[in-house]
Amino acid sequence: MTKDRARYLEQTEFLDWGHGAVREFVTSATGGATDDIEKAVGIFAAVRDAIWYDPYTVTDDPMDYRASTVAASERAYCVPKAVLLTAACRAGCIPARLGFADVRNHLQTDTLRKRMGGADVFVYHGYSLMLLDGRWVKATPAFNRELCARFGVAPIEFDGRNDALLHGFTGDGAQHMEYLHDRGTFDDLPLEEILTGLRTHYGTFIDQPDRRPDLFA
Repeated sequence: MTKDRARYLEQTEFLDWGHGAVREFVTSATGGATDDIEKAVGIFAAVRDAIWYDPYTVTDDPMDYRASTVAASERAYCVPKAVLLTAACRAGCIPARLGFADVRNHLQTDTLRKRMGGADVFVYHGYSLMLLDGRWVKATPAFNRELCARFGVAPIEFDGRNDALLHGFTGDGAQHMEYLHDRGTFDDLPLEEILTGLRTHYGTFIDQPDRRPDLFA
């Protein structure tokens, strides 16, 4: 376990938690908490709500996926947000790693579905795994409170002890997110693998930066 702790606390190309922007983000999010669970809960909430979810921010620029860049961003999609959550936990001395899965969004908007070539499956949805109280727990900080309110879904809450994954159903019982395929866990972001998957499934989706509607308009 000692060896694993060291491995999952390291800085990497994308989990650059030693950068001032990440460390400032963690200081603000944890508010002086010293307990690992309290710190993890605070960091999760900050990543979830301070950076609004926006799938139209998908890019192939590696700089945009570094935790230091994401920490200073206003919007990002699930993969960069998971990178920041993972890096911020490591900055707080909480062992963490990245996980990915394919999910189906049953509430997909027509605009986004069209941009994704008619698909309603998100490949390489990103989440984080944190080692807390001797066990790995999963959490996805993707959807901020404002977006959840728009779609009638309760925001994902994380207590540091139980997995906090995408809701299967909305408050009125409609099907929402469905997990389809586990892509595994990683010590650092497998960016080229993810970009290849995105291009394979969605064509030129990530190459249209001038055609990004506002989810909150």
